[in-house]
Amino acid sequence: MRVNVGTGPDNWGVWFPEDDRQIPWKRYLDEVAETGYEWTELGPFGYMPTDPVELEAELKKRNLKLEAGFVFGDMTDPDNFSNLEEATDKAGALTSALGAQFHLLIDIPYTDLFTGEQLRPSRLEGDAWKRFIETNHRLAQILKDRYNLTAVHHPHAETHVEYEDQIEKFLEDTDPSLMSICLDTGHHKYRGGDPVDFMRRHYDRVAYLHIKSVDGELQERVEKEGIPFAKAVEMDLFVELNQGAVDFPAFVEVLKEVDYEGFAIVEQDLYPCPFDKPMPIAQRNRQYLRDVGLG
Repeated sequence: MRVNVGTGPDNWGVWFPEDDRQIPWKRYLDEVAETGYEWTELGPFGYMPTDPVELEAELKKRNLKLEAGFVFGDMTDPDNFSNLEEATDKAGALTSALGAQFHLLIDIPYTDLFTGEQLRPSRLEGDAWKRFIETNHRLAQILKDRYNLTAVHHPHAETHVEYEDQIEKFLEDTDPSLMSICLDTGHHKYRGGDPVDFMRRHYDRVAYLHIKSVDGELQERVEKEGIPFAKAVEMDLFVELNQGAVDFPAFVEVLKEVDYEGFAIVEQDLYPCPFDKPMPIAQRNRQYLRDVGLG
């Protein structure tokens, strides 16, 4: 395997460009480097410096490199495309200037993550699904043509690509030359999927990995009681890699079987959390991956 193990601001409880409950970006980068990572995601655009010269200097002084940025927004409304394009241009220009290879596309949730209120249909059918696929293709083409970045769609809980059947439909309907996916092992398990089996069957379309796990018992309670996603995260739904429901030794064996090459980004959704909480968890997760043969 040729796997680059990295991390991202989400692993330190960062969800938004600005939030007083989030760790300052300089401390985040300091702790990433101290934990032993060489790669970081950009995180929400605006959380870290948006000037490429400044950001490159901050990364270099810590011996860090950038592997991806992302665009997050409503991919179902055709009237929103100009906003998506603008966000893609901003983040794509920054990440490509710093040598990144990938760019994640994440659909906006169909619920309010904090209250659980349903804001839009949970599943797309017919023309709505076709428009969604077209939007992903258009964004992927922009990323490829303007910034030489590979687009990867991130299936995510509470979005229109979250369950295995939706992910497989997405793979069936998208152009492999333009679009791959980021397999998030934690979100996949959270929605009842088997990331080990899925990776074995669809490795040729998985260009990027998010590594995380979930508390299986709490996941069942969250689903049964309809607990909002953000509340579930605050309840520690996502747990350390050696404590959750994802079978990582088996997952690593599949990566070896298929000779996976790419990035594996360690995440453990923690928002919000005390500033002293993420780093020890990140250190233990990094060591656990070494113990099971990843990185």
